[in-house]
Amino acid sequence: MPTVSSMRTSLREGWERIPPKRRMPLTVYAVTQVIFLLWWAAFYPGGMSYDSISYVWHVTTGHWMSNHSVAYDGLVWLSIKLTGDLALLTFGQSVGMAAALAYVAVTLRHFGVPGKFGAAAAIACAVLPSIGTFTIFVWKDVPFVIGALLAFGAAGRLTVRRMRERQAVHDTVFRNQVIVLFAGFLMMGLFRNNGLLVAVIACPVLLLVLPKMRRAILVATVIPAVISAGLQLVVYPALGVKTPTKDQVYALNYADIAVVYGKAPWTFTAADKQLMAEVAPLSHWSGRAANCWNADWAMKKPMNREKAAELNDQLLELWGRVAKRTPDQLIGARLCRSQIAWGIFPGPADLDGETLISVPSVPKNLYGWADWNPEMRNSPYRDELRIRPLSDTLHDAAFFTWKASKAPQLQWILFRGAFWCYAAYAVFYVFSRRQRSWAPVGILAIPLALQLTVVAANPAPLARYMFAPMFLGIMTIPLLAARPKWGRAPEAVAVEPSVTEETTEQRKPEPVA
Repeated sequence: MPTVSSMRTSLREGWERIPPKRRMPLTVYAVTQVIFLLWWAAFYPGGMSYDSISYVWHVTTGHWMSNHSVAYDGLVWLSIKLTGDLALLTFGQSVGMAAALAYVAVTLRHFGVPGKFGAAAAIACAVLPSIGTFTIFVWKDVPFVIGALLAFGAAGRLTVRRMRERQAVHDTVFRNQVIVLFAGFLMMGLFRNNGLLVAVIACPVLLLVLPKMRRAILVATVIPAVISAGLQLVVYPALGVKTPTKDQVYALNYADIAVVYGKAPWTFTAADKQLMAEVAPLSHWSGRAANCWNADWAMKKPMNREKAAELNDQLLELWGRVAKRTPDQLIGARLCRSQIAWGIFPGPADLDGETLISVPSVPKNLYGWADWNPEMRNSPYRDELRIRPLSDTLHDAAFFTWKASKAPQLQWILFRGAFWCYAAYAVFYVFSRRQRSWAPVGILAIPLALQLTVVAANPAPLARYMFAPMFLGIMTIPLLAARPKWGRAPEAVAVEPSVTEETTEQRKPEPVA
């Protein structure tokens, strides 16, 4: 029987057989995976929300719809088909998130960040209650964030190639980095319906700072956007997936009209009001619907959504007139609704009893689904749609920690992605100044695109819409400890024998433009 001493020796020998450059990412993956599994066990089979029940309804009753991510619905279907539960899906999310964090930690090492700092940032992401519980939620936003991390890490590695004067070296490593960038943008396009905008916005910035990689950048950004759009507009409808109704697609436009009508009713003509009254009482348009924080309130009763879909073209014409008459009011409505994207501190975080941060628990009525939907009320999977912790003690401790982290005084740092966007911008500014090169700013294309995408079209100030920038912002902080040497890597010399004998220490990064 092996002794403790012999086991330690075996472990040490096994560790020494691992190549040194692989040890840090393996450590990051292992530690973050264990932490995510603790959250997973505490909230087994995973946190859920109203949307989570929607996914299950879609795939278990044949109501496949593209108003949510069809790709994520497919993962929900696969997990239920294989196991009859959602635990396999949330477990897979924890594996993907741990691997993505390890990938970004290695990217930081390429920038000259000591491994311990990159590892600490990744572990912090897993430990924080907001991010830890988010990772094991049944949400399409989780693989979306994994994609954002992969794109961020790949963009960082491509930037390092420029700073090492290796832009023209398109070797196997380069192709692998482009593939990861492609996969990251594709995941964002597949798992959030407006996710393709991230690739569209990031593309010109990456083209600007990586001029000798433009063909690869176009492949990694344009093609994922085209694939995502093609699936939504052509493939899914051809497969029988129900497309969103007009009242779902243009709900934000209706909400804009309501906000402006509530603030400047004198700008609306009698014909405008007559059209609006056919859809909902004017008291609704100027009442709760006129609150700029949440578009969902405008779409609730007494709003006649079927009538709104029927009169959609006329309502959009009205929206156009409102945009011309009072553009300031309309822009203000959009900025108010997207406050989660740019505001550091919370707005009315709990207006009218509606929380904007989902609780990792499931009410008996399945967030109302069991009250109005007989298919879910009598669903054979209903027993699986509840939290069944693997350890009650672990659940109590995890739930207490999560509730404590939700204190209003902590939300700006634990649940607000905007703060972490600005932190990332500041870190990259300092880092670029130190290195006398603006090339690293290209990596900011990812958090910037994420931020602008939410500003452009956002239904409500939900924290999860900005969780990707939270991850990226935290993983950016270690760059303050970076001590890079931008000399051309030895393999570049081997590929390009015409380089001079100038030492790597003598080479300087590109000066600030």
